[in-house]
This record gives sequence, C-alpha cells and structure tokens, in this order.
Amino acid sequence: MAEEPGIPGDGRCLFRSVVHGACLRLGKPSPSESHEKALADELRAKVADEFVKRRADTEWFLECDFDSYIKHIRKPHTWGGEPELLMATHVLNSFYANDMFALVFVEFTRVPITVYMREKSSESLIVISEYGQEYGRQNPIRVLYHGYGHYDALQVSPNGAQSKWFRKR
Repeated sequence: MAEEPGIPGDGRCLFRSVVHGACLRLGKPSPSESHEKALADELRAKVADEFVKRRADTEWFLECDFDSYIKHIRKPHTWGGEPELLMATHVLNSFYANDMFALVFVEFTRVPITVYMREKSSESLIVISEYGQEYGRQNPIRVLYHGYGHYDALQVSPNGAQSKWFRKR
C-alpha cells in the first residue's frame, strides 16, 4: 500500500523536500511546517540568485528567456525541477553568513542530492538523477520524485535496507 506524500503539494515541494532531507542528513528534527515553508522559500530565493550568478553556464539549458525564467521561479508557488536541484547543490555547498538558512544548515559541506523514483513493477526505489557529485557522493540529501511533478523527502535507513517516505505527524 502506498503512503500519502508527507510534503504538501503547494509548489514548494521540491524545495521543502530538500530542506527536510537536509535536516534528516544532519540528524536534526523535522522543522515545523511554517519553518519548513520559510526555509524552502529562502532556498528558492538562493537558487534563483545562483542561476543569476551562473548565468553564462546555465542560460543555454533553460527552455525560455532567462530573465523571465528567473522572475517566474522566484514566485513561491512555481514548481521546481532538475535545474533547481542542480542549483540547490551549489547553494548548499556555499556559505551564506547572517541569514536563517545558514543558521540551520551551517554544518553543510560536500552535499550531493540524489533523486529516486519508485519502479512501477516492483515498487523498489531506483536512482533517476544525482546532482552535486563534484561535492562528494557520501550521505546525499535524498528526495523522491513521484513522476507527476511532486517531490517528497526520502529517509533511508543507515544500512540502506529499508526506506520510507517522510510523513508529517
């Protein structure tokens, strides 16, 4: 039986999943829903800033006008995808002083993000994308992509034997 997604489908699910996965990675408790939302919005803003910072390297792979894309992705209910995951790895591996995000995630160095999907026939998890491998491969932030535009945080046991979707309590 499939579990219900724990991360709300509010347009912030990718950013919320990365934030929640970062907490899991650091062994920190889940943020409250309002704090998770604030951190997700801050991550989104930093991701948009990272696009601008890396414009020469990123403009070519966006499928529309760069400035329009950046304006659009800054909106809190706009879905994120592969480009945002790639930029999120750069954000998480940078140091941002004097902001809420840095206070929560100051311990980050060498943070990759791995995206999983459930295989339809067996329901087993398969890796579909890995981002930030240049920062390392150990202990990535793990997110689960459902295939219809929704991301969830994914918690994997230390031995990798079991995994579960994150569920809010």
